Amino acid sequence: MREQEGGGERRRGREDRPELPPQSPEEQARAICLRLLTGSPRTRRQLADALHKRGIPEEVSQQVLSRYEEVGLIDDAAFAGAWVESRHRGRGLARRALAQELRTKGVHATLVEEALEQLDSDQEEQTARELVERKLRSTRGLERDKRIRRLAGMLARKGYSEGMALRVVRRALETEGEDADDLGYPGE
Repeated sequence: MREQEGGGERRRGREDRPELPPQSPEEQARAICLRLLTGSPRTRRQLADALHKRGIPEEVSQQVLSRYEEVGLIDDAAFAGAWVESRHRGRGLARRALAQELRTKGVHATLVEEALEQLDSDQEEQTARELVERKLRSTRGLERDKRIRRLAGMLARKGYSEGMALRVVRRALETEGEDADDLGYPGE
């Protein structure tokens, strides 16, 4: 923004703005948390880490975070449940991969287990089958061993156990009409 001043122009900068009183650490912590929570839900540990990086004293952080938990702005159990639902449906991640992601975000082990209870083994296997069905088309024309490696590897990267991955791949190849007898990892 430019202003006319005595025939000349000058830029209006920060020095022309009224001076705001410095914020207390509590006010800074609340502002940081609210800004972060506006974008997406966060765990208590994610917020604590953000406050620590910005130099907020530990006791102030804990006080603000505890208050936000009391009023429901921070809810690690709800976060974990929504994370499991979203990442399983959207990305097809298995329980093992989901548990690792939640632990990385600082969710307590008991809350991780409770969130993972919403996925049963049948649902997990169904998701694995759907993932293999989608990938199966792109592997047609490849050698059998290469198909097995790609399909089982894709499931392994999403956290599925080797046993489940091979069982699902075997069924998919049998359904497609490929001989899946003796199906194991290539080279066994």
